[in-house]
Amino acid sequence: MPPRTLHIAAACLFDETGRLLLVRKRGTHRFMLPGGKRDEGETAMQTLLRELHEELQLRVPESAFTPLGHFSEVAANEANTRVEADIFSGMLPHPVHPAAELEELRWLSACDPRTDDLAPLLRRHVLPLLWPSA
Repeated sequence: MPPRTLHIAAACLFDETGRLLLVRKRGTHRFMLPGGKRDEGETAMQTLLRELHEELQLRVPESAFTPLGHFSEVAANEANTRVEADIFSGMLPHPVHPAAELEELRWLSACDPRTDDLAPLLRRHVLPLLWPSA
C-alpha cells in the first residue's frame, strides 16, 4: 500500500535569544515545529496562521513570516504517511503556552544535542538549514 500524504504548514519560531520553539502533541513522543495539516482550500499561510492560533493562542500577521522552503519527509507520528511541508520562519512576539492538542513545549538552541525524539522533518531538513555548522 503506498504511503498517504499529508500537506502541512509549520513555523520556525525564535525567541529573543535565538532559541527555536518545538512542540509535542498529546499522545506522541516526537517534538516538531508548531503548525499542522492544511484544510481543503487553504493556502499554506492560512493554515499556519490558523494552527498557530489554535495551538499557541498566537496571532501574528503574514508579514511576520519568511518562507524557508518546501520539504518532503516521513511523518513523525503516523505510520505509512509522508508529509509535504511548507516551512516559514519568524520571531515570537511574546511568550506562549501550549493549547489545543499540544502537551509540551521545548526550546532548542544551535548548540543543543539533536536527540532521537525530534521529528524526521525537523532533524533531517530544517535544523541543517537553520544551523548548518551545528
